[in-house]
Amino acid sequence: MKMKLVLLVALFLSAGKAFAQDPNFYIFISFGQSNMEGNAKIEAQDTVGVDSRFQVMEAVNCPNLNRVKGSWYTAVPPLCRCRTGLTPDDYFGRTLLANLPRNIKVGIINVAVGGCKIELFDKDNYTVYAATAPDWMKGMIKEYDGNPYARLVEMAKLAQKDGVIKGILLHQGESNTGDTSWPRKVKGVYDNLLHDLNLLPGSVPLLAGEMVNADQGGACASMNKIIATLPQTISAASVISSAGCPQRGDNLHFTAEGYRMLGKRYGEKMLSLLGYPAKQSGSGQ
Repeated sequence: MKMKLVLLVALFLSAGKAFAQDPNFYIFISFGQSNMEGNAKIEAQDTVGVDSRFQVMEAVNCPNLNRVKGSWYTAVPPLCRCRTGLTPDDYFGRTLLANLPRNIKVGIINVAVGGCKIELFDKDNYTVYAATAPDWMKGMIKEYDGNPYARLVEMAKLAQKDGVIKGILLHQGESNTGDTSWPRKVKGVYDNLLHDLNLLPGSVPLLAGEMVNADQGGACASMNKIIATLPQTISAASVISSAGCPQRGDNLHFTAEGYRMLGKRYGEKMLSLLGYPAKQSGSGQ
């Protein structure tokens, strides 16, 4: 009798958990370095008209924004840390909502560290890389309690109580320029995320953005040839072109308009993978 009662309680709790998870709340986790962090100044047009169906789960405590780690907020930028800039995530989410049915919400989790190599997201060896990081980077790493990968997983597990993870967004590679083993390293992070979040192998699309393009004088544009090979290593991966996306003059970071363009391209690709045609730009206006 006691055993039956335990089983009934477990079944009830399981049913309650399943009920709480909204299948129409699409969660996307994103990570990378400064271009995913958001390096351009947020402009007025980026802060108005943000649909409340577009949510961000704050990955750090931000008293200046009245945001608490692990809670959802309307996705008014910044979407990474407390004082970061515009990111591809901003117009990725807006593009999705402009084209998805009204009953679907979109949630973003963004964990990114400017200047970092992909090695910082290696769950087994990140401490070796972090120990050699410059002091300015260590400060950013510290905001994630020294382990950005673990923070990404922590937030994603919280998000899974509310919705369903539909994709992973990556913008990283500047600091790994010329590293032909980068696709393999990214696969290691991708595989670990799927395992740690109990997602089926290959079931979640990974979108990886190019560095500032050669047509814009990108200092790391040569890395795009390596990024182009990622789908050969991860069958669920797609590459997002940065062609024509303007950069801010340092040959490394996009302008606000560049982030808008890139974000829309991430969104349009994800829409196609979800089976929805992109008819609207997601300007947020």
